[in-house]
Amino acid sequence: MKKVVVFLLGVMILLTGCDTKQERVESTVTVVVERVEASDNYARLPYVGTVEEESSTSVSFTGMGVLNTLAVNEGQPVRKGQLLAVIDETQARSMLATTKAALDQALDAQARMKQLHDNQSLPDIKWAEIESKVQQAKSAYDIAKKNLEDCRIYAPVSGLVGAKIMDVGETVLPTEPVLTILSIDRVKVRVSIPEREIAGITADTPTQIAVDALDGETFQGGKIEKGISADPLTHTYDIRIAMPNPEHKLLPGMVAKVTMASSQEKAIVLPIMAVQQATDNSLFVWAVKEKRAHRQPVSIGQVIGNSVAIVSGLSEGELVIVEGYQKVGEGSPVNYDIKGKTK
Repeated sequence: MKKVVVFLLGVMILLTGCDTKQERVESTVTVVVERVEASDNYARLPYVGTVEEESSTSVSFTGMGVLNTLAVNEGQPVRKGQLLAVIDETQARSMLATTKAALDQALDAQARMKQLHDNQSLPDIKWAEIESKVQQAKSAYDIAKKNLEDCRIYAPVSGLVGAKIMDVGETVLPTEPVLTILSIDRVKVRVSIPEREIAGITADTPTQIAVDALDGETFQGGKIEKGISADPLTHTYDIRIAMPNPEHKLLPGMVAKVTMASSQEKAIVLPIMAVQQATDNSLFVWAVKEKRAHRQPVSIGQVIGNSVAIVSGLSEGELVIVEGYQKVGEGSPVNYDIKGKTK
C-alpha cells in the first residue's frame, strides 16, 4: 500500500514538474525596432506658410462716374503706365469745353484791352480786373482738363492684377478701389512660429521652401522679418521670409512647406509613441539587448510633430522598439525587424 502511495506521489510530482516547465516556456514577440542614431533632421523644423506679394497697390479714381471700360482681368500682368480703366467722360468733356470757351473769351478781352492800357487809355484798376479774370479762366480750364484726364487710370506700378473690385456699369466713388495690383518680382512667405521657438530664429536663419503647386519645387529663402506682436489666441508670431521671384512662379496664396535650420546640435530622435511613462511618472523606452526587451530609462527634450529628442539614456547603435512595445515586458524574448530588414 505504501508503495502505491509513493508511486502516486511520484507521478503527481512528475506531472507538477511538467506543468511548471510548461509555464516557464516564454512566447517570442515580433516587434519593429529602430537603430538609435544622432540626426540633424531634428534641427530642421517643418512649418506651413503662405506666399504673399511684396506689396499690394489699390487703384482708384479721384472723381465719381460710371465705369465704362475695365481693360484688364484678374491675374493679368500689367506694366507701369498701362491703361486700366475708364469712367464716363461726358460730363468732364462738357466742363472742359465750357471752361475753354470762357478762357478764350477772357484772353480775347485781354488782347483788346491791352492796347488801351498800353496807350494809357485804360485805368490800371480795370486792367487788373481783366488779368484776374484771365487767371480765373485758366484755373477753371486746368481743373476741367485734369478732371477729364482723371476719367482714365493707368497702372502706377508693374505687377499682376490681384482682384477686380468693381465691374463695368457700376458707379465709382472717389478713392474707392477699382482693382489691386500685386508686385511679385519679390515675394514673402508668411509663417506662424510658436512663441517657444521664435527666439531661435534670426534674420539670417537658413530656410528652404517647397511648393506643392509647383510639383514640390524648392527655393532658398532670404532675409527673415520677425513680427513683434503675438497672436493672443494661438501664441504664435508671424515671420516673413523674403524671396526673389524673377520668373513669377510663386503666386500669392500658394501654400509652402518651410524647413528652417536651427542652431541645435545633432540629436537622437524617436517617434514620440515609443516613449512610455511609468507609474512613478518616469519615462522609458523598450530597448532590445541580446534578443530580449529591457526597460531603458530616458530623458526627453523638445517635441516637434510626432517626434521627440532623447536627451539622455540612449547611445547610438542601440535598438529601440517602436512598434509592438505594447506586447513586451522586462526580459521578453523578441524577434525584430529593422526598417523592413528581418533580423
